[in-house]
Amino acid sequence: MRVDAARNVDAILRTGARLLAEDPSTSITAIAAEAGVSRRLVHRRFATREALHDAVVHTKLDAIDAVLADARLDSAPVAVALHRFVEGIISVVRRYPIDPEQMRDDAESYARILEQHGRIADFLRRAMNEGLIRTGLPDGMVQAQLRQIIALLAHQFPDHDPGKAADIAVDTLLSGMGRS
Repeated sequence: MRVDAARNVDAILRTGARLLAEDPSTSITAIAAEAGVSRRLVHRRFATREALHDAVVHTKLDAIDAVLADARLDSAPVAVALHRFVEGIISVVRRYPIDPEQMRDDAESYARILEQHGRIADFLRRAMNEGLIRTGLPDGMVQAQLRQIIALLAHQFPDHDPGKAADIAVDTLLSGMGRS
């Protein structure tokens, strides 16, 4: 794909992700205008709003898979892997803010989401086994807390670069918010 064509597709996907997250009924015309491309160009790549939505979902899931691989959750030291994961995932969440709940309609996408959540759960169990996160918490609590910390830093504090946000997230998850 030519550089300008790739840039246009990226603009369409990013804009589509943002606008569809805000309003799932957003029109292709509105997405094209916001992305700075013609409606015809969007329709040439994505026949329908649903096709664009599916492309956004698959692009986000691909980006999450890349973050999971880059973080080396199964082999890097826990704190390092956690920081890599959080830094990467904050970038993905900001780039494609579509809510995972909007992805549940597609069985293939939902299966990928569950597989990704499983990899993260395995990693967090590893962090518990290595003593970086305390044990004895209710099942799923650490993963839910991590998800909330990431969402908060990604959406409520967009001025923090992903690396700084990851520093805060890792420190908060591993040390809490009390005085040391």
